[in-house]
Amino acid sequence: MENKAAFNKPKVELHVHLDGSFKPETIVYFAKKRQIKLQADTADSLLKLVSYKEPLSLTEFLTKFNYYMPAIAGDREAIKRIAYEFVEMKAKEGVIYVEVRYSPHFLANSKVDPIPWGQKEGDLTPDEVVDLVNQGLREGERDFNIKARSILCCMRHMPNWSEEVVELCKKYKNDTVVAIDLAGDESLNCIADSGHKKAYEEAVRCGIHRTVHAGEVGPASVVKEAVEVLKAERIGHGYHTIDDPVLYQELLKKKMHFETCPWSSYLTGACNPDFTKHPLTQFRKDKANYSLSTDDPLIFGSTLDLDYSIAKKYMDFTEEEFQRVNINAAQSSFLPENEKKELLEKLYQAYGMMLSTGF
Repeated sequence: MENKAAFNKPKVELHVHLDGSFKPETIVYFAKKRQIKLQADTADSLLKLVSYKEPLSLTEFLTKFNYYMPAIAGDREAIKRIAYEFVEMKAKEGVIYVEVRYSPHFLANSKVDPIPWGQKEGDLTPDEVVDLVNQGLREGERDFNIKARSILCCMRHMPNWSEEVVELCKKYKNDTVVAIDLAGDESLNCIADSGHKKAYEEAVRCGIHRTVHAGEVGPASVVKEAVEVLKAERIGHGYHTIDDPVLYQELLKKKMHFETCPWSSYLTGACNPDFTKHPLTQFRKDKANYSLSTDDPLIFGSTLDLDYSIAKKYMDFTEEEFQRVNINAAQSSFLPENEKKELLEKLYQAYGMMLSTGF
């Protein structure tokens, strides 16, 4: 890719996983400090182990977390630090507003069943994990002049965690936490399971914003379910929505927001590896409501500029389309209306546009 940034104006990122964004140096530091044996003991060797450049399946991609999560999970200092460093990383990428998502249960080692990553039981609960991440994000905001909010993930294979996830969304609402998500392996047909459905019903009842990973590698029917059953306001990825033209047209009319991640979709085998045939080209042509994000930059060995460069090089994205995409992202963000208005004003100013300009 070219050295020059594809789009060097302020950006908004809506789909990025905290646990897919750790700095390799930080992972190695805490593994050594906590005497946790990893299969790699330097940042470079760890990167070689966990990141990759050619497509794997989504299921294979998900195994990558096993290599490094034990170094961070269950450690208070580590969790606060990875949240802080995440904000620093995004500020360097020219992001002025980010929504970062994670599963509190995956970073805990107490009051979580099963305890993840083969950890011994400790005393760090999912609730305290959220508090620590919030502290790290707030300190990062203060130091790097960027606004950061978080989304708490339910996991498809762990419906028994979902009720607590929505309760944590309620407890920490607008204390960085702005929404609930459902992530994990889409091939698991589990929405009918009362755990996820009940959590999302509670989210609707309490005014908690909702996004769902759907139509990434799964069929359009998963997107339909996310919208109709879980009342999703945004769709994580959503590429396969276009396989159901009726659903696609309906979501275009509703201005449903698709959180797209071009490089991720290549590496997880979610889409045709030929970027010129990517669903994003259809989204762009149809003036759909979508944004560009990195998803898991540690594992995908990427920065946000790579996703923008792909869109520019293979999909003929223009400066105007990049501006439109970021304004869409701001409008579809889960910020309260007054903060959303402030964010939009910042973008309009940076892009040299009048407030009334529409696309």
